[in-house]
Amino acid sequence: MTSGQPGTGNTPPTPTGADTESRPATTAAPGTSTQPARTSDPARTSDKAVTETTAGSPPDVGAGSGAAPSGDPEAARATSGPASDTTRHGDTKAATKQDAAQGGSTAKDSTAAKDASTAKDSTTKGSGATKGGDPAKGAKGGDGEAKPVGPDKADGETKPVGPERWEAFASAPEPRPSIFTRAGRAIGRFLIHEWTLATLAATALAVLMTWPTLRYPRYTLPQDYWDPSLQAWQMAWSGHILLADPARLWQSNTFFPELWSFAFSDTLLGYAPAGMLGSGPEDAILRYNIMFVLAHALATLGAYALARQLGSGRIGAAVAGVSYTYAPWLLAQAGHLHVLSNGGIPLALAMLARGHGWSLRHGYRPERRHDGWVYAGWLVAAWQLSLGFGIGLPFAYFLAGTVLVAAVLFFARRLRTRQAVPFGRRLFTADLLGGVLFAGIGLLMAFPFYKVTELHPYAERTIADISIFSPPASGFVTAPAESRIWGGLHEGARAALPWHPEMTLLPGFVLYALAAGGLIFSVWRLRQRLLLLVGVLVTMAFAMGTRFFDGTFTYVPLFEHLPGWSGLRTPGRLMLWTTLLLALLAAGAVTALTDRVRELTAQRIPSWPGPWLRMATLLPLLLVTVEGLNTTPHPVVPTQPAAMRSAEGPMLVLPSNQSLDQHVMLWSTSGFPDVVNGGSGFTPRQLDDVRRVSQSFPDQTSVDYLRTLGVRTVVLLRGQVAGTPWEITIDAPVESLGISRQEVGDAVVYRL
Repeated sequence: MTSGQPGTGNTPPTPTGADTESRPATTAAPGTSTQPARTSDPARTSDKAVTETTAGSPPDVGAGSGAAPSGDPEAARATSGPASDTTRHGDTKAATKQDAAQGGSTAKDSTAAKDASTAKDSTTKGSGATKGGDPAKGAKGGDGEAKPVGPDKADGETKPVGPERWEAFASAPEPRPSIFTRAGRAIGRFLIHEWTLATLAATALAVLMTWPTLRYPRYTLPQDYWDPSLQAWQMAWSGHILLADPARLWQSNTFFPELWSFAFSDTLLGYAPAGMLGSGPEDAILRYNIMFVLAHALATLGAYALARQLGSGRIGAAVAGVSYTYAPWLLAQAGHLHVLSNGGIPLALAMLARGHGWSLRHGYRPERRHDGWVYAGWLVAAWQLSLGFGIGLPFAYFLAGTVLVAAVLFFARRLRTRQAVPFGRRLFTADLLGGVLFAGIGLLMAFPFYKVTELHPYAERTIADISIFSPPASGFVTAPAESRIWGGLHEGARAALPWHPEMTLLPGFVLYALAAGGLIFSVWRLRQRLLLLVGVLVTMAFAMGTRFFDGTFTYVPLFEHLPGWSGLRTPGRLMLWTTLLLALLAAGAVTALTDRVRELTAQRIPSWPGPWLRMATLLPLLLVTVEGLNTTPHPVVPTQPAAMRSAEGPMLVLPSNQSLDQHVMLWSTSGFPDVVNGGSGFTPRQLDDVRRVSQSFPDQTSVDYLRTLGVRTVVLLRGQVAGTPWEITIDAPVESLGISRQEVGDAVVYRL
């Protein structure tokens, strides 16, 4: 469009005709409609009716006045395109915009009124521009209606009619993304999601904090090679037998010919899917090391999720996750995978809280209920229980108590407020089915342990056994030897403890400080902080076992009245709950700190100190991480004897004792032959008898006794006989005993 005349700006004045109908402009402001606007007063007069034509369309040449004043040639160019040129040659239908701008009035003639009326009719029919009396091509039909303009005879082009004329000037529509583009975007959103980043960060941190576990994962084990060898066998056995013969799950290949031998200790049954991959001792060691690292990652992620669900910020939740997983006292448990596999506890609690729409910071929000999360929470809780009762049983009782307290508070609130508090049938069904599933898994797991105590009543713990492992109060400020920061400094304090591996219970001095700060400055309400503090003190008292007023009001009632509690011989492992509560207190304090820093940063002008203040909020996370650094040894596992790869079971491997038998269990993962050897939380009397009688092997008495048990092969390890009776008898002739003897590598194989 050409610019307007001087004094009127670039916007042409609005023309009015006999019926004052607005006409489409050659350009429209973005977001405005090009549909003509009408007025309700057709008798209203204005300067002249102006007919605007589109660029390249034939001009209106109807009879009538309206030529531009001869003194202002620019006014004739107010219309765009060829219309201006035609006006200069005498086609004077359009009124000058100069007159309209100056507010002057001109006489109306019949032709102008007729053109305006025609324009109104044409607009009403949605035809866009109108033509009045075109000599080249008649614009009116036989009924007098304005007809759309057909092809231009002058240039042979077909002119667009109505709003479609502007489609050529519209922006091109955005192309629909392909399936690969949409998939790429979905993957991108997934990769930058908070929970994806949290999972990756937890896994990366687990690899670093447990290093060098994955340096030689097929040959070394963390902490020592006794209990880890037993647990590596447990995973291998459960995976193998569930594929081969699930009915024999609890009748393992060790402790032959004992029944229910798989229930002689915590089973790690939840890791059975991992046990289905690979075979042999090296694969069992590799599997154990991978699960060892992943257990740390899951614990960090679970505590992070719980803190986030309760209302903590990201940094506060990260502090909770790291302090819960890498508390110094847990370094002494590096050889007990069933203790370190605790991530299902906070993760299940987080899922259940989310499904019920509850958080510590915001309370109960019914609109956030979701039964899917409730099902997921109960499934994770059941999986956690399947890893063992050592930490699973206290978790089960905690869940039962939580359900009971929540139900009482829920109905009490309804009675107090006299209002129906929403809960929902679907949520109730999810809790009912999930609770039944959890209880069912617990009962199925408990039955074999009940059979073991029935067959071996001496396996039950006594209060005297609990007293041996009950830590004093000084244990809460004493770090294990594996702590890189405090291990050397606390050597004297550890020497004063009767059984320091289970009595060094320091959760971290940084964690203590952050939790103490959380009592004063926190996003949790005062009542919630006090409840968390009470929880910390109560769990500490229970963790002391019989050292807290002889356990009369704490551990002893649980030991005597709660089913299964008598099987927990190490009260100090209840420190797990103390650590979790301290971590939540710390998360509240760190979240309050980060919120305050965010407010201060927003108020500063300029905001230059902002990045430095925000980086300062990472200091608590850095400190709890550093305090969790370790010096855990990773010894090389003894190599499987070549004789065990080909020997047929049932077999006895000599020498036999608690430590060496755990190696034998690991070595038996090559084919899983029945072996008399075994190591667990207790020793069956029959195995004691075998060890006593076989001290004189090979002789007639021991050979007859082993044949009675069904033993067919005895493997005597030369490298282990130093200082034992076999050091003398290993080369004695055996022809008179009716057995054969064969040297296989560094072992002697006797076939009975």
